[in-house]
Amino acid sequence: MAKPTYSTPLGMVDILPDETPIWRALEQMIHEEAAKFNFQEIRTPILEPTELIKRGVGQLTDIVTKEIFAFQKGDTHYVLRPELTAPVVRSYVQHHLDQRGGVQKLYYIGPMFRAERPQKGRQRQFHQFGLEVIGSADPIADIETIAFMMRIYERIGIKNFTLKLNSVGDPESRERYKQVLRDFLEPHRSELSELSQTRLDKNPMRILDSKEPEDQPFIEQAPVIQDYLNEDSALHFDQVCKGLTALGISFELDPYLVRGMDYYTRTAFELSSPDLGSQDALAGGGRYDLLVEEIGGNPTPAVGFAAGMERLLIACDELGISLTQDNTLDVYIVCLGDEARHWGLSHVAKLRAKGYSASMDYIGRSMKAQMKEANREQAKYTLIVGEQELENQVFVLRNMSESTEESGSFEELIHKLQS
Repeated sequence: MAKPTYSTPLGMVDILPDETPIWRALEQMIHEEAAKFNFQEIRTPILEPTELIKRGVGQLTDIVTKEIFAFQKGDTHYVLRPELTAPVVRSYVQHHLDQRGGVQKLYYIGPMFRAERPQKGRQRQFHQFGLEVIGSADPIADIETIAFMMRIYERIGIKNFTLKLNSVGDPESRERYKQVLRDFLEPHRSELSELSQTRLDKNPMRILDSKEPEDQPFIEQAPVIQDYLNEDSALHFDQVCKGLTALGISFELDPYLVRGMDYYTRTAFELSSPDLGSQDALAGGGRYDLLVEEIGGNPTPAVGFAAGMERLLIACDELGISLTQDNTLDVYIVCLGDEARHWGLSHVAKLRAKGYSASMDYIGRSMKAQMKEANREQAKYTLIVGEQELENQVFVLRNMSESTEESGSFEELIHKLQS
C-alpha cells in the first residue's frame, strides 16, 4: 500500500527554518519602530463574523464577493480574516478602548486569508503589518500614519518606490462627486465591464479601482474628485500635503486613487515599487471616519494603513537587501564517549546560562563527523571533550575560523570567551 502524501493547500506556503530569520528580523524592525512612535500592538482572532467583514470591507468588493474563506458553525457564519482594519475597529468598540483615554495608536502583524489566484507576492495565506490611529480627525494623525509606514521602508533600505496621495473628501463632497461621476459614466454604461455596470448604480467611485481593460479609457477621462472637495476637505488635504513636505516625504498626487466605500473619508494613499512587477503595491491606507459607527460604535474618526510582508521581502530580494546577519553558533561541544556526552549535556546548559548559543551532537557520531557538523552549523568555537580531558579537567577550545586552539579548565575557557 502506497504511503499517503500531503502538501500545503493551494496558495499557502511553509516558511522554512532558513527563511524564518528574515521574517523575525522584519518583525523586530516593525516592533522597534512602533515603539519609537509610541504605538501599541494589538492581536485579534483569525476568525471573525462574516457580517463584520462585509460591513468593514464592503459588500461589493472583490474580497467579499469572490475571495473570503467563509464557513458556518451552528447558526454562526465565520470568515478567515482577509484584512485587519475591521477586526481592530471591532475590538476597539467591543472593549471600549475609547475609555482608556486619548487617541488609540494600534499596530499589528499577522496572517490574512484571501481565495485569490496565487502568484508572485500574492498567496492565499499572506502576512501584513499595519496600524490604526483611532480617535483623531487632525491631519497630524494622517501624517504620522504615513510617516510610520515610510519609516519602515527607509530603515530597511528600500528607496525605489512612489507614494501616491489623494483626498476622497467628506460625505458631502463624496455625494456631490459620485453624482458627477455617475452622470459622466452613464452614457457609456454598455461599454463598461460587467462589474463596473453594477457599481455604477451602487457606488460609482469603485469603478475608479477597476483593472478591467474596457474601463480604463473612461477612468482616464473621468472628472477628478479634487475639483469637488468642500472647503473643510480641501483644507485638511492641504495640511496633510504640507506636513509630509515638511518631513521631507515625497509624494505624487493621484486624483483617481480612491477608497470606494462610504465610510472612507479624506486622505487616501498608496505606496508602490516597480521592483514588484505588475503587482506593484507595497502598502496602502487612508482615513475612515465613518467605519467605527458603521460597525456599532460611536462616531469616531480614524486613519490607518496595511502593508504586505511577502511583497516587502520580494522587494528586498530584488534589491539585494539582507535583513539578517549571519546566524552563527558560539560553541559546539564535541563529545567522545558516553561520559563526555553526559558532561557535555550539563555544560551546554551552563554556556547558555552565560548567554552563549551552544549545541552538541545528538546521535553519537565520530569526532570527524562532529567537527563537520560544527562547521555546518557555523560554530565560532568547538570545545573538545574526551576521556583524557575529563580525567585532567583540561579541555581544548578551538577557534574554527583561525584554526587556533587554547587549553584550560572549563571556567578558564569561559573567561577567554568573555574577553
